[in-house]
Amino acid sequence: MHIQGAAFKFEISLEEFGHRRRGSITSDQYERGHDYIFIAGEMHEHNVVIATLFEGREYGTGSAAGLASQVKSFFPNLWFGLFVGVTAGLPNLTKAQPLDIRLSGVLVAVSDGDNPGLVAYELGRETGTDGIQLIRKGHLPPNTEAAVISAIRSIKLRLRRNPQLFLQYYDKIKHEKHDYGKYSDPGQELDKLYELGDGGIEHLVSREKRPDLERTRVWYGSIGSGDKLIKDRRKRDELRDKFGINGLEMEAAGTMNHIPVGVIRGVCDYADEHQNQDWQPYAAAMAAAYAKAILLEILLKPQKTIQVICGIVSEIIDLIYLKLTLL
Repeated sequence: MHIQGAAFKFEISLEEFGHRRRGSITSDQYERGHDYIFIAGEMHEHNVVIATLFEGREYGTGSAAGLASQVKSFFPNLWFGLFVGVTAGLPNLTKAQPLDIRLSGVLVAVSDGDNPGLVAYELGRETGTDGIQLIRKGHLPPNTEAAVISAIRSIKLRLRRNPQLFLQYYDKIKHEKHDYGKYSDPGQELDKLYELGDGGIEHLVSREKRPDLERTRVWYGSIGSGDKLIKDRRKRDELRDKFGINGLEMEAAGTMNHIPVGVIRGVCDYADEHQNQDWQPYAAAMAAAYAKAILLEILLKPQKTIQVICGIVSEIIDLIYLKLTLL
């Protein structure tokens, strides 16, 4: 099956979905300026739409907002969304209970009334004494769909007894090839965290190697969202300490006024000068595996059978292939 737009060509086989939907979107629905791709199908009795940008499209909260708006327009019966991709992790080893976030870890953020889920840290103002002060406290409506929150809570409890709960879905595709290589683990020896010591001198943090079953951990809490790519550990730590966030990403805040999304991100860097793309495929695979676990956890009620679930995948265009391979 081919989907073409401008110079972009995306190929996917019919068997990737349990049932591939036809005729969901017609060519005349695409107008000049529509830079989005939609693939519709069925996953475990859920009607699913996977949406992404054309390859080469600039990402950020603005692009994500445009994508979410078009999804809502094309699919008015939308039930909820899962925003899946990669993120920068913000470990904090100085806390009483260290936040030992590592590359390939999964960050999960939902808005449930008490927890802001997403902190739009750019919706603020710089002050001389307090740094950044949020104008709206970063609580971006609407709240995440209750079914998603319930599924995440259930998975959290079950992970204590079964660490392989969602990793089993990754195992099915870890040797699959994509345009950037494979989804295999780069190895813990390449997971390097740097901090600034006395005198502002950078040093490598010593961290004990984890057992294989504890290789990937899930962290629940708020994620910072903005248009700026942060590659500065001082700025990273300022945002982490100011807003109590576990990660930084560049799209999710743009969707929240359009779709009640749950945000699932795989950690691929530490928002510092050592960023590279080596960890993106593996981290994205972890996030996609967790997203599949959520969909399997949500049972359809009769009145929901005509609803549509939207998975918005960002950063790597091949993640569409990854998500569908996990079906």
